[in-house]
Amino acid sequence: MTQTKQNNFKRTLRICYPAETGTLVIRTDLDWGRDVHPMAVSSDGNTATFEIEAQQRFIHFKPCLIKNGSLHWAVGPDNLLMMADEDARPVYPYFFSDARGRFSPIVEIESAILGRRHRLRVYLPPGYEENTTARYPLAYMQDGQNLFFPQEAFRHEDWEIDETSQLLRALRAIEDLIVVGVYSNERREEEYTRPGYEAYARSIVEELVPAEQLFLRTTNNPVDRSMWGSSLGGVVSFYSAWQYPEVFGGAICMSSTFSYKDDLIERVLSEPKRNVGFYLDSGWPNDNYEVTTEMALALVSSGWRYGCDFIHLVFPHAVHDEKAWAMRLHPPMQFFSGAVARAARSNDQLSNTDA
Repeated sequence: MTQTKQNNFKRTLRICYPAETGTLVIRTDLDWGRDVHPMAVSSDGNTATFEIEAQQRFIHFKPCLIKNGSLHWAVGPDNLLMMADEDARPVYPYFFSDARGRFSPIVEIESAILGRRHRLRVYLPPGYEENTTARYPLAYMQDGQNLFFPQEAFRHEDWEIDETSQLLRALRAIEDLIVVGVYSNERREEEYTRPGYEAYARSIVEELVPAEQLFLRTTNNPVDRSMWGSSLGGVVSFYSAWQYPEVFGGAICMSSTFSYKDDLIERVLSEPKRNVGFYLDSGWPNDNYEVTTEMALALVSSGWRYGCDFIHLVFPHAVHDEKAWAMRLHPPMQFFSGAVARAARSNDQLSNTDA
C-alpha cells in the first residue's frame, strides 16, 4: 500500500482463478458499472494482479469473469478491501457453483498404528471443484458422525457444520475451510484419553495428514490446520496440538473433560510454550466448567495472550450435548477461520518475516 500526493491510497490485489475459463476483471463501489482490468497476469494466466487507487480507506469490490462475451459476478456478498493494509493473501472467487458446500461419501483409511480403519467424511467448501487454484485451511473434527447429518448423530442432533459455515460465509465472517470429520468407535474413551490418545494423535499426523496432502488442496501451513472436539474429543484435540505444534496451529476444545484421564494442565504449567492457539469453552454450572477454567488459567500463567492466541468463553446454562455445541459453533469458527482473525495472523507472519 502507498499513499499518493493527492492523499489517495493505492494498493494491489491478487485474484486467482483458472486461466482457461475466461478473463478476470473486478468491479468496485467506486463505480459498479466500470470494469477494472488487471495490471499484470502471471505466466500461467491463473493470477491477475490489480491496482486500485481511492481516497477512502475501505472499498467494496467483486471479482467478475468475462466469458463468451458475458459478465459473470462472483457468488457471494461483496468483498471488503482495506486500502491502508499490506495483506497479501489472494482472493479465490467462484462463479458457477452453489453457495453451499458438499460432502464426500464415507471414506475408510487403514491405520497400522491403531490396528483399525479410520472412517471419515469430508466437507468441501463451495467452489472447491470450480476454482482449482484455491487451497484451504483444514479442520480435523472428532466424533465425525455427529457433525453433519441428524440420522448419523447421537440422539439425532448434529453440529450443523454446513449450515453454520454457510451462514457465516454469507456474512463474510469466515473464510472457506475443509472439514474432515473423523468418526469415533467403541474405543472412543481409550483413544481420546491418556495414554491411548498418543497413538491416536500419531495416527492423525502420520497417516491422515499425508493423505490430506495427497488428495485435498490444503495450504499445508500448520497455522491453517487445527484439531476440534467436544468433551473427550476436546481433550484429544488439545493433546494433539500440544504434542505436534509443527503440524497443528491450534485446537478448538468445547466442554473438554480435562483432568479425567490426562495430564495436560500439568504439562501446560511445566513445559515450554508452544506456538499454537487454543479456543476453550464450557457451559455452566456443569459441563466441565471448573476444569476448563483451570486450563484457561494455566494457559494465561504460561504466557498465552487472551484474545490473541487463546480464548476462553463460558455459556451460562448450556448443557453437555450436540445441540448446545451446534448453537455456539460460530465463535470457534470465527476464531480459527474468521476473516479478521486470519488477516491478523497473516499480518503477524509478515511482521515476523520483516523482523
